[in-house]
Amino acid sequence: MSKSYQKFLKNFIEKKDYLKIFLKAFKLTQKYKGNKIELCTIINAKSGKCPGDCKFCAQSLKYNTSIKIYPLLNEKEIISYAKKAKKFKVKRISLVTSGIKLYKKDILTLGKIIENLANSEIKVCASLGILKLEEIKFLKDCGLGRLHCNLETSESFFPKICTTHNFRDKVKTVETAKNVGLSVCSGGIFGIGESWKNRIELAITLKKLEVDSVPLNFLIPIKGTPLESQPLLPPIEALKIISLFRLILPEKDIRVAGGRLQVLKDFSSWIFLAGANALITGDYLTTKGRSFEDDLKFVKNHGLKIDF
Repeated sequence: MSKSYQKFLKNFIEKKDYLKIFLKAFKLTQKYKGNKIELCTIINAKSGKCPGDCKFCAQSLKYNTSIKIYPLLNEKEIISYAKKAKKFKVKRISLVTSGIKLYKKDILTLGKIIENLANSEIKVCASLGILKLEEIKFLKDCGLGRLHCNLETSESFFPKICTTHNFRDKVKTVETAKNVGLSVCSGGIFGIGESWKNRIELAITLKKLEVDSVPLNFLIPIKGTPLESQPLLPPIEALKIISLFRLILPEKDIRVAGGRLQVLKDFSSWIFLAGANALITGDYLTTKGRSFEDDLKFVKNHGLKIDF
């Protein structure tokens, strides 16, 4: 660890005047993103029965949770949801499937759905776990514009939250997607027991990978998972995480995702001051989010414009 890195880490963690941190992050957002906010949404296209053991996830078959379990949704349901989202200036829809990786038949089916969405002039993202080069190329040829693959946390902390697959496989998926010309969305989840050092390491990894969009999720403890008793992050700490990623990745889209309402509560409006320029709107995989209508008003009430 370099001396400059150690100094940055120490100063950031010990900084008491968080408003100065937020202001610095805000200025960077204004410089690189202006006053536009991008909205995207996700659809839980295949739910539950994941063989993975990520400690924060309700979809693992190893945990006894009360989520809905179903196979791949049909094309009609997905396209209907996407068209509704587009009416509310949601720029992109991401198809998310449970599991470490998909069966070939599901990838072929999703390819057809992605092609039809793209033909309807809907920007498509997909979060499909760990993918091989030929699978990513196939999806790109079908019209996929962006691939999502969260690294979740730093490489050093990853084995403490997941043992069924490894960090490097995720990195390879991101690198492969970039190499074939796809835009990439990759971030993490916070409040899972990680340190500030882990958070900074993750941000630096994402910077090196040159990802385009960085979703920041805040843990909502779910009954039945190993982290069910984990306390929620304090709102100011969550906001400092947003600022941290803006400071390290100044030109990228910093996207506030799961846990926005539950963790930030009365401080939700501060996300823009802290450095965010993008939101995931609508519900999340197994937890509630905010409606398209409410988020559209939320952005406009702040005097900001929708990037659509």
